Amino acid sequence: MNMSLDQSLIKDLPPFLDMDHEALAELLGVARSEHFAKGDAIFSQADEAHKFYVLLDGYIQVAKLTPDGEQVVMRYITSGELFGIAKAVGQKNYPASAIAAVDCVVLVISDAIWDELTDKYPTFASNTYKTVGERLIETQQHVVELATEKVEQRIANAVLKLANQTGRKTEEGILIDFPISRKDISEMTGTTLHTVSRLLSAWEDKGLIKSGRQKITLVEGHKLMLVANGITN
Repeated sequence: MNMSLDQSLIKDLPPFLDMDHEALAELLGVARSEHFAKGDAIFSQADEAHKFYVLLDGYIQVAKLTPDGEQVVMRYITSGELFGIAKAVGQKNYPASAIAAVDCVVLVISDAIWDELTDKYPTFASNTYKTVGERLIETQQHVVELATEKVEQRIANAVLKLANQTGRKTEEGILIDFPISRKDISEMTGTTLHTVSRLLSAWEDKGLIKSGRQKITLVEGHKLMLVANGITN
């Protein structure tokens, strides 16, 4: 589904901050906005990369299949972020899949204008490579967590990270503001669904969180942070 797009929706996003009215008009002339329903794949791992994307509204799950067929959830993309930027790291294929975690609106841009954008607009280039660097560091930290942290720490860190990224204040606490399943968390933390369910239930009994059908609310964030740091009673 193609949708019209107003310049005001993107002019304040970091990648486009130094673009004037004419430049934005030129960009939007070769771009399009699309709606993706929850569960739709924007692109799949190993697809040829001919486009890059900006998430305008919603949340995107980035997932990667390992050689033995296990799915690993690498991260979640939030509104205003670039994704699918294989061109920025010299890749011809997408290294992971991007799946709509909720209904999303996405700006789709052809890679054909990538070099022109990075040459003409220093803010676009610097923000893009900053994003690449941050995600590389995040991936390295994730590898270290998997190798060195206990399961309880990994799961606590995942819940805290999601709450920090997407949290919305409610009367009960900080609600992770999109549907998140225990299976998703198991795929983020390299552990079993049974272990995730057991720990979340234990934390709920202690009053650290509240959970329901694909919902998690952080009630006692400081106590969960202690668990993430390996400090337990």
